[in-house]
Amino acid sequence: MSAHARRVPTGRAGRLRLRRSLGTARRGADLLEHKLRLLLDRERAERRAAEEAYRVWRDRLAEADVWLVRGVLLGGERALAEAVLADRAFVDVEWDALMDVRHPATVAWTAPVRSPAEPTPSNTALAHAESSYLAAVPAAAEHAARTAAARLLSAEAERTAQRVRALRRHWIPQLENELSAVELALEEAEHEEAVRRRWAATHGAG
Repeated sequence: MSAHARRVPTGRAGRLRLRRSLGTARRGADLLEHKLRLLLDRERAERRAAEEAYRVWRDRLAEADVWLVRGVLLGGERALAEAVLADRAFVDVEWDALMDVRHPATVAWTAPVRSPAEPTPSNTALAHAESSYLAAVPAAAEHAARTAAARLLSAEAERTAQRVRALRRHWIPQLENELSAVELALEEAEHEEAVRRRWAATHGAG
């Protein structure tokens, strides 16, 4: 808000009002900066967790692919089709909030269960491939959740940083300038009043 868009208060009441507004703006900027630090710290932690989950996901997937090729070479595609689980994995994401920013917090997953009627992998390679693929699933879910959390926190951090910049670079300097102008005007008025009083006292005595 520019000085031309609002009426600048004057006098002692105006000075008090400006001091209060300036104090509120400074406290607001301090609180927003504290919020920004918390958001950035959590965002960095989430990005590190996402990178680690991605590494695990990539390694387990690559390992599984190697075992899968070996298993198919040993038992053929029919052996692969027979070893596929009918059950599915389930992923549950729990959400949390930091400074009113909701984001994925923890990931829980339920592995598929092979029923007694289902055939087991016909060779060791396919069994290893199955284990590696199952290990890749929670890592992939963890990577997705952590990446989403980092993105949400980053967006709020950017909005908070914009508000801090608006306060520090525009609103607070404007209030400081207005307060200085009001205080200068009060000093000049008080000086003029003192001169008038001296003049009146001198000429009254005369």
